[in-house]
Amino acid sequence: MTLGTVDDGLESGPGTLSRQDLLALHRTMLRIRHFELAGAKQLATGKLSGTLHLSVGQEATATGVCSQLRADDYVTSTHRGHGHCLAKGADPRLMMAELFGASAGYCKGRSGSMHIADASSGLLGANGIVGGGIPMAVGAGLSASVRGTDQVAVCFFGEGAAGEGTLHESLNLAALWQLPVVFVCENNRYAELSPIADVLAAQRVADLAAPFGIPSRTDDGNDIVAVVEAIRWALSRARGGQGPVLLEFETYRQSGHFEGDAQTYRSKDERDHWLGRDPLLLSEQRLHDLEIEQDILGQIADEAAQEMLDAADWASDQPPAPALSMTEDVYHPEPEPGLTRERA
Repeated sequence: MTLGTVDDGLESGPGTLSRQDLLALHRTMLRIRHFELAGAKQLATGKLSGTLHLSVGQEATATGVCSQLRADDYVTSTHRGHGHCLAKGADPRLMMAELFGASAGYCKGRSGSMHIADASSGLLGANGIVGGGIPMAVGAGLSASVRGTDQVAVCFFGEGAAGEGTLHESLNLAALWQLPVVFVCENNRYAELSPIADVLAAQRVADLAAPFGIPSRTDDGNDIVAVVEAIRWALSRARGGQGPVLLEFETYRQSGHFEGDAQTYRSKDERDHWLGRDPLLLSEQRLHDLEIEQDILGQIADEAAQEMLDAADWASDQPPAPALSMTEDVYHPEPEPGLTRERA
């Protein structure tokens, strides 16, 4: 979804966002929220096995960033990646099928929640390895640079990945080769169960870009307009041949690290504060200020909820991936001459 720049809306950096744009962004955030709520319901009722890592409260970052990307731009995601997938154009039914381990899913039921990929929409994959998607995005940016296109690669990661060597190595290479990569940190304040002060020596993740000469900024990740403004700035540089950018968005994970997390490591006051800054609440308030009727907003919410319940129902009816399919689509190198496959 690429947003327009008509003049009947709200100023936002290099352009404006119309009422229609803001409604479209609000709808995407609602679709992400209700996809995850539908998935959590399936898990709670025992229809899904395993666990889920939800991004409830972080919908504005995924929505705002991906709203400005083209279909041929690349995205790499994290273990908390449902929102990135949906915002980049993935089909919620095929995503939900992956949660169910159904052969109708994007990855034939093998990816589960944490490894959904859809190359047709530029989604190179969510990743259960912390920081695992960061060098993948650098590779995609290198590909675009070598091929002479103006495509951009965006990698999402959390502040917990800021201590991973993959981030620093990737920042170095992207800067050295001036690659069109936008590093997007969703700083939700907790790396698993650890507060950011326990895992990051720097004051901000954005500060980590300075040694590599990479421009960076920190913005409110719960304000959809602030996110759009920041990514527009970053994309204008990356797409214009000015090299990589690091964006840090301050947000909050309303749910636990995983479904079932007791969340004893944070206070009720803290959670209540951030519930008041829910990106959907802020977006709805902005739309009210623009005189969008509550009936319209309610209808959009109802449609998003029903779409995701229908996706879950459809996916639950799909046959599970057969066990024998685990050996399909797997790379099997040929043995060296003179060796049997068993000896190889």
